[in-house]
Amino acid sequence: MCGPAAAVLRVKQPRDSHCVCGSRSSKTFKPKKNIPEGSHQYELLKHAEATLGSGNLRMAVMLPEGEDLNEWVAVNTVDFFNQINMLYGTITDFCTEESCPVMSAGPKYEYHWADGTNIKKPIKCSAPKYIDYLMTWVQDQLDDETLFPSKIGVPFPKNFMSVAKTILKRLFRVYAHIYHQHFDPVIQLQEEAHLNTSFKHFIFFVQEFNLIDRRELAPLQELIEKLTSKDR
Repeated sequence: MCGPAAAVLRVKQPRDSHCVCGSRSSKTFKPKKNIPEGSHQYELLKHAEATLGSGNLRMAVMLPEGEDLNEWVAVNTVDFFNQINMLYGTITDFCTEESCPVMSAGPKYEYHWADGTNIKKPIKCSAPKYIDYLMTWVQDQLDDETLFPSKIGVPFPKNFMSVAKTILKRLFRVYAHIYHQHFDPVIQLQEEAHLNTSFKHFIFFVQEFNLIDRRELAPLQELIEKLTSKDR
């Protein structure tokens, strides 16, 4: 288990990247995080799903009238964790120690990992190891009732939005790695439309509430422009 973590972005020199082919993985990367049925957050999730069904993503991410922003961000953060968990689960056979010895997003961007206790100095590690650290850390935050309260009437902590921003910033890095290093397998597995829709939803959400610094989005800026230009 990881403690509170800090991951840094390093700019690196271009190098060739390659993938190792394998069979499709049917598992999710980590266990799915469920929102308790019957809870207000569950109702919010159902509202979000129904609005998404309309096809208007810009409208779908907006805060529903009369709802609490923290609760809306919490519900969507859990949903994005589950989406990315499933998407990465489909390509784990392609993302190996051999194919991805460093966690990168194209030739210019490399991510190093650190946690607040055992690993204070950022370490270079393989993409599967980095993503395991990252998703385990996110899972720990989502399971912490003091950070993500699921019971009605339990207030969100003062630092909730800061934690949520860190979670979303790190989840973006998994999208970035998949797009840059594993897009060919995504096409082979016919997951391209699923990945694009999920990422577009993610980007519209973080843009709506200014949750990720523009500099952090640089590895996929061109794609973001392409996916969002028609909806302005």
